[in-house]
Amino acid sequence: MYRQRGKYKFRHENLTLEQIQTIYRDTSKQMDNLMEDYNMTDKVYLALYKHKRSFRKEPLKAATDAITRFLTKGKYSHCELVIEKIKPTGGDHHKQETIYQCFSSSVQDGGVRCKEIDMMSGKWDLIELRNADPNQILNYFFQTKGMKYDWWGAIGIVIGIKQKRSKYFCSEWCYNALAEGDLDGWRFSPNDLAVIFRRG
Repeated sequence: MYRQRGKYKFRHENLTLEQIQTIYRDTSKQMDNLMEDYNMTDKVYLALYKHKRSFRKEPLKAATDAITRFLTKGKYSHCELVIEKIKPTGGDHHKQETIYQCFSSSVQDGGVRCKEIDMMSGKWDLIELRNADPNQILNYFFQTKGMKYDWWGAIGIVIGIKQKRSKYFCSEWCYNALAEGDLDGWRFSPNDLAVIFRRG
């Protein structure tokens, strides 16, 4: 699937008309259902992962984080775009819970995905993005949902090599989602984004 002039189009090679119609209907329904949950009053954050995992308990993840921090010369190893939702609990409008819906391309999850993450765990730093539009993030998410994680692109940050448009690493995806029409996210690491958006 790809986007053109504000509308969603589908690559239809080897698909029947019925299959294309089904994909379009299902995806449009998912978009409508998710977008109904969000509005311009929802806060948006750039979340930066600072936690240092245990090499004993999670050796592979700890090593990946450490290498990312070392190569990008900073304390962050991953980033997410977060839309904060405050919802009533159990139908009682006097009781509320805060949900952090997180969007990124993740090594752990294999690519572009959306999931709830506890942002109050002490493992993250949050930068509020006051001018960010939740719907813009959602639009970009539906354009890229399910696309694979870009290992070579993440490595390419250090040496300035641009990688495949069909794959994304975390900071690339987050930058592109915020900078509508600007697909230069491949240039930036999580630590670069921390500097950019703290200034902005």
